Amino acid sequence: MQFNLSRSQLFIAAAAIMASVLYSLGIWQPGAEALAFGLLGTTGDVADKIKAELSRISDQIKTQAEAAEKEIKANAKLSEETRASVDKLLTTQGELQARLQAAEQLVVKLEQGGGGSNAPRSMGEQITASEEYAAFAANPRGSFRMGVKAAITEGAASAGDLIVPQRVPGIITPGQRRLTIRDLINWGRTTSNSIEFARELVYTNSANVVSENPNSNKPESNITFEADTAPVATIAHWIPASRQVLADVPQLQSYIDGRLRYGLKLKEEAQLLKGSGVGLNIDGIYTQATAYLNPGVSVQAETRIDRLRLALLQVELSEYYADAIVLSPIDWASIELLKTTDNAYLFANPSMAGMPSLWGRNIVPTQSMDSGDFLVGAFGGGQAVQGWDREDVSVAISYEDRDNFVKNMVTILCEERVGLTVYRPSAFVKGDFDDIIVAS
Repeated sequence: MQFNLSRSQLFIAAAAIMASVLYSLGIWQPGAEALAFGLLGTTGDVADKIKAELSRISDQIKTQAEAAEKEIKANAKLSEETRASVDKLLTTQGELQARLQAAEQLVVKLEQGGGGSNAPRSMGEQITASEEYAAFAANPRGSFRMGVKAAITEGAASAGDLIVPQRVPGIITPGQRRLTIRDLINWGRTTSNSIEFARELVYTNSANVVSENPNSNKPESNITFEADTAPVATIAHWIPASRQVLADVPQLQSYIDGRLRYGLKLKEEAQLLKGSGVGLNIDGIYTQATAYLNPGVSVQAETRIDRLRLALLQVELSEYYADAIVLSPIDWASIELLKTTDNAYLFANPSMAGMPSLWGRNIVPTQSMDSGDFLVGAFGGGQAVQGWDREDVSVAISYEDRDNFVKNMVTILCEERVGLTVYRPSAFVKGDFDDIIVAS
């Protein structure tokens, strides 16, 4: 059985053993309880006294043994008195030896701080183990004071290694941008690598009222067309990983899948909105949109809101109805924070939640739009623009890519194939607020 004692408990136990030893030596006196504590500071004196008593008893045992031997030779037996005397001396000797050993072990353990040479001591242990306290206990008069060394702390040399940090399960995902452009337009499916379409180019409408004279010719109208092609683009990226880490951390593969899918959709949004159309890039809606041009409306002290209204008018004059306004979140926040002269908000109610709108059209704030730029247009209905899915987002894992097999690596690939056809660039108007001086 093992007991875990504090330093103060060890001190008291050692004192108790010392008291027992002193009592057996015949030097204990009632009222001198502090003597045992004082003797702990002079362990060498007590040990010498115990050893001297052991030597004296050993001499007595030797003398008794010689007398017993003579008595046996003379009487052929040992008297009861001699036998009892020898037994008592042997018992006393054993008790003293056991007490001496126990006292020495406890004192050594006490001096080592309770069993650890570097273990920090509490305030109470430092007080009871001090020489000042032993002196005060022997003569308890007045008050007692002493300096106390550092107690147990969180430091590396103290109890720091015992403090285990709490682990939050899972992986903390960084913020993900809200993706909106794909949801603005209609989508269809294709089985080819490109989409061809015929766009009406010029329409000459000569319709007019005519007479009933059969000899007169009816007016002739004219329509011309042009062919156009939109390629299906492949958007892809991949990441390497070891087979071991995927096996040891099961959730890591699903986490990587999710991050790869998000990265793919983030690039898709940028391509749908502002793809350059050069090389393998999608020809984006903003790229093909018609540049803003005031249709001829005079505006005094033009603001951002005024310009957006004129852009909506420009789309309307091209025979389309603009159903959405795409802005940078910074520009939309600037508009929402507009106030009247008495500091009332013009377009926002901070106490109520509602769909962002302006001039009856949905506002679509997205970081894919640069600050200072805007795009208005007829996104819905599929008449002005349409998206095409050739292959949905897929995630594939390969063990044979390059030297994966010999390196215990895997390649995780994420890709999709999409296309975009802007049938009517005039149904979209793009512009900026650069020449608007008033911060509104």
